[in-house]
Amino acid sequence: PGGYLYVTRGLLALANDSAEVAAVIAHEMAHVAANHAIVRQEKLSSNQLGQRVVSEVLGDSASARVALAASQLRLSNFSREQELQADALGIRMIGRAGYDPFAAARFLETLQRYRALISGGGEPRLDVAFLSSHPGTPQRIELARRHARFFGAPGVGLTDRDRYLQGIDGLLYGDAAEEGFVRGRTFSHSGLGITFSVPKGFRIDNQPKAIVVTGQGGIATRFDATVIDQRSSLVDYMNSGWINGLDEASIAEDTINGLDSAHAAAQAEGWRFHVRVLRIGTQLYRFITAARPEETELGSVSDAITGSFRKLTRAEIRELTPLKIQLVTLEEGQTLATLAGQMAIRNNQMAMLRLINGLKPGEEPPAGTRLKIISN
Repeated sequence: PGGYLYVTRGLLALANDSAEVAAVIAHEMAHVAANHAIVRQEKLSSNQLGQRVVSEVLGDSASARVALAASQLRLSNFSREQELQADALGIRMIGRAGYDPFAAARFLETLQRYRALISGGGEPRLDVAFLSSHPGTPQRIELARRHARFFGAPGVGLTDRDRYLQGIDGLLYGDAAEEGFVRGRTFSHSGLGITFSVPKGFRIDNQPKAIVVTGQGGIATRFDATVIDQRSSLVDYMNSGWINGLDEASIAEDTINGLDSAHAAAQAEGWRFHVRVLRIGTQLYRFITAARPEETELGSVSDAITGSFRKLTRAEIRELTPLKIQLVTLEEGQTLATLAGQMAIRNNQMAMLRLINGLKPGEEPPAGTRLKIISN
């Protein structure tokens, strides 16, 4: 509401020219200019009041659930209208400023491909896409192209590609050192000197307050850390009340990779939990793995993740460096496959190379083209 706009490093890595970044900024400027945040807050307050009235009057009846769903849908539609309006206003802004108005559609295409890549190529669930606060990306792309045609055919306006790419050469990509690094199925933190891995088919999300692991069968693990008095026992800590539904009889102590550890089981609100803590000095590391009662792999997944937790060696700590965007020139006789092999990521190297350079499947840029790769 105050008009503050922020650009993330991840957005800069995905963009391929100044016009695409201008399109994103203009979109956010449009939200501010149209008072969308204020209007949405008013709508949200009204919606919450309506939900409270429905809940008090109808209780938990079928009628109440239908009314609440309809209320949620109205709010979702309202938000989608805001996003489409911001798209239209933003494209007018960049077109009038002399930038390529088709940049908005290009960047939305990149976001769509990125979403597909990180989700394993699958489509989002229908109910998630339908109730999203943003309209479906294909719809936004088509509408963005229509708005851009007001300024002319593709090719009109400034892109400023070369200067933009030069500007992000060397940009930090992905996690910073103080956040720890996710490399494929392994999380490592050089400052804390610890690492662990997850089973195949599971994904690690490095979030601000915790590491979240998600995978098959609806199993999820949360990993975080806290400080503990060295004189305190791990059994006492497990019994200190931070675990809802704890089965006190299940608490047991052992060691993992030379580290003192304790584990226990818990059950609450339709979920089963495997909880494990490990101590390194005054630092306590906590793993909470959750699954529905019918899930039979909870124990094996929990053991696989926590059993991999260990201290990093000095050599491993020295080798842990942030990734960065590196600008390269495609030389005569060089192929995209060659550049993909230089990418400092383990999975989907070719797909990611095409994605961050805005290259469509099968597209082969000519020699002399400047491209981004992800390097150490």
